[in-house]
Amino acid sequence: MRSSWIAAWLCLLMLTGPGRALAHGDGAPGTQAVVETSRGTFVLDLQPDVAPNTVALFLKTVSAGGYNGTAFHRMVRNGMVQGGDPLTRDPAKRALYGTGGLQMLKAEPRAATVRRGAVASVLVPGKPDSAGTQFFVLLADQPALAGQYTVFATVADGMDVLQQIAAIPVDADGLATERVEIQNITIRDTPKEPFVDESTTQLATHRLQLETSEGAITIELWPDRAPETVRHVLRMTAAGIYDGMSFHRVAPGFVIQTGALATRTAPLTERQQALVHDLPPEFSETKHVKGVVSMARAESLTSAQTSFFICTGTSSALDGVYTAFGRVVEGMDVVERIEAAPRTGEAPNTRIDLRRARVITPSAP
Repeated sequence: MRSSWIAAWLCLLMLTGPGRALAHGDGAPGTQAVVETSRGTFVLDLQPDVAPNTVALFLKTVSAGGYNGTAFHRMVRNGMVQGGDPLTRDPAKRALYGTGGLQMLKAEPRAATVRRGAVASVLVPGKPDSAGTQFFVLLADQPALAGQYTVFATVADGMDVLQQIAAIPVDADGLATERVEIQNITIRDTPKEPFVDESTTQLATHRLQLETSEGAITIELWPDRAPETVRHVLRMTAAGIYDGMSFHRVAPGFVIQTGALATRTAPLTERQQALVHDLPPEFSETKHVKGVVSMARAESLTSAQTSFFICTGTSSALDGVYTAFGRVVEGMDVVERIEAAPRTGEAPNTRIDLRRARVITPSAP
């Protein structure tokens, strides 16, 4: 992306009154800010180990509700969004947008690299001690900004929301023509990634439930035979990757298949996309009989990612060359209804939805 917008944007920042220094801050690594806006929610990983005073001011402002009701006042499509000015609460002060909430901090270390997803303090040009509550979020790498700004957070989730905000048109003064407000910010400990550290025994307590347009299918999982495949499927399910897909292949007496990303009604978020990767095979002596669930793949043995199939008959040719990771324990009647759907070749004539996949953990008897 051209960097011409950088110079124009910097010129729009204006000097305000005398500032004050903030005492050394608190907070700890592993803290997130959940930013709820009128266009959706995004999540930031705070970096108090890198910029303690900047993070401390951010936390103090959040605690006081100082960001609530403020608006993102500047944006560059596919470039950046800027917010945090307390003056943006008042539409009557539009001419002053960008001048509030500055000159509150002494300079902290500048980031050597400024990449996509970086959240940095806004500065008055030529004034290193002019940071405050205003911040900008980059939607593209910007090498030209290296060594110039304090990066105090990175985007953990919600880049799609920020892309929407950045696409809002601006007027001749570079100000947003539509109002996007920060409604609330919540501070939380970074949630632990689900299923990453669970043992084989723990993984076996979960089941996979598919809510389809033909009814529900419940799958018992086999981590004793395919532990990393089960872990992978559980993580993708928890992230909502399977929601809004379809059963794209129906081969009576053989398989019904779902999980193809191309069938999804909405594109993956960046966080979801980060979970999709090739899987090493975990072959076992499991027989591919009716009800067995196995990962689909291309010719390469390591090409399985998201797609899986449910056997509707005995298919010995699949034994030992596809990773079987579970079996249907409830809903075989639903499987049979899907198998009986009118089709052209192996493609259903009418879309058969996988509306939602979820992880359930039945109570012990």
